[in-house]
Amino acid sequence: MARSPRRRSPARRRLRRLQLRLTAAYTLITVVGLACLSWVVIRTDDRAREDAEYDEMRRRASVAASLVYYEDDRIRLDGLQDDEATTGTPQILVLEKRPGGDPVTVFRGRTAQFAVAPGAVDGVARSAMDAEGPARAGARDRSGEPVRLLAVPFYHDATDEVAGAAVAVGDPERGAAEHRSLVLSLVVGTGALTALAALTGHVLSGRSMRPAWQALEQQERLLADAAHELRTPVAVMRGSVEVAAGAPGGALDAHLPRIRRAADRMADVVENLLARGRLEAAVDTVRAEPLRLDQLVEEVCAELPESGPRPRLRLEESVTEADAALVRVAVRNLLDNAVRHGRAVDAPDGAELVVTVRGPEVWVADRGPGVDPDRLPELMERFSSPGGGTGIGLSLVRRIAEVHRGNLTVRARPGGGAEFVLRLAPERSRPGRRRGGGPALTVRS
Repeated sequence: MARSPRRRSPARRRLRRLQLRLTAAYTLITVVGLACLSWVVIRTDDRAREDAEYDEMRRRASVAASLVYYEDDRIRLDGLQDDEATTGTPQILVLEKRPGGDPVTVFRGRTAQFAVAPGAVDGVARSAMDAEGPARAGARDRSGEPVRLLAVPFYHDATDEVAGAAVAVGDPERGAAEHRSLVLSLVVGTGALTALAALTGHVLSGRSMRPAWQALEQQERLLADAAHELRTPVAVMRGSVEVAAGAPGGALDAHLPRIRRAADRMADVVENLLARGRLEAAVDTVRAEPLRLDQLVEEVCAELPESGPRPRLRLEESVTEADAALVRVAVRNLLDNAVRHGRAVDAPDGAELVVTVRGPEVWVADRGPGVDPDRLPELMERFSSPGGGTGIGLSLVRRIAEVHRGNLTVRARPGGGAEFVLRLAPERSRPGRRRGGGPALTVRS
């Protein structure tokens, strides 16, 4: 049957919001870190580009200054005409110092790329001559574009005094395409890494919160099981008490058996819920110790209500490693399922209910309508037991079998009905045992 989707509980919504907050925090930290790293890389590349440009300007200006010489007290510039240092970018200007006045430009590189105001060039040339060393400055050309200036002084050959300066005019946009490509790569890479960080943070926060999710689901399942299972016996007891309270004296005795059955049923429900909670919480899940399986099954069968059917027992002496408390719950649930749903309408009580123990296996056979083996997984889901059954009985049996490294199966019984087989250990071949052989078989009715 189709089950309606569960509404998300407030606790579940809070956990989801916490996961989103953790994801956002992880992503924000990643974004801040990547942004800082990108800023450092961009600034470092920009400074490296600037230093490389100034190094090239200093080289050209120094070459140009070395090619200037004096002959007969007159400046000679013929060496500058054909040298590669005066061609292209950076552009080279040579200014000669004049007594009592501003320096005069006596040479311009053949490729005039920048129209820089004379005042800016004169200022950097004077700075280099005064300092007798390289000087740099920033300026703008007449179109308003920024340019870089670097001046290197040269000396008079006869007097060794500063005679002028060679000025290199550089373009700040040189290498800007590579710099912009680097910035674009960093932006794209940062975006991709941020998306990856967000996905990774979401996955990691989900995994870190998995124990909380599981604990919450266990709690919700336990509460749902308790509400589902306790509703029927409580209603029976309340109804019986109300009827008895309104009946004449002595009618209470007629309702006591019904109340007792409801109380027994409630005790079974509580034990099932405790077993389920113990398994879900994985606290001391299995206390495996040597167990006489045949004796335990016989004890559970003896605890069945006297008014109900009495099964026939076929018990082989069997010792297995198992948790007695959990196995008792599993066997009782199998018997309860068989008593409720596994009797033919015209069959005498218990005549067709057979319980068998073989090694680590417990077989419970009935003459009911039978069960399609393909529907067993559906029947072992919580709250799917038909006909007002336990709802968690078979699912608990399956869980107990799994923690004992076994399983629960069902097959059609010859002649009609079903046989449930609870295996408490992995199936192993038993050498030397023929079909029908083994320890003595005890049959009790």
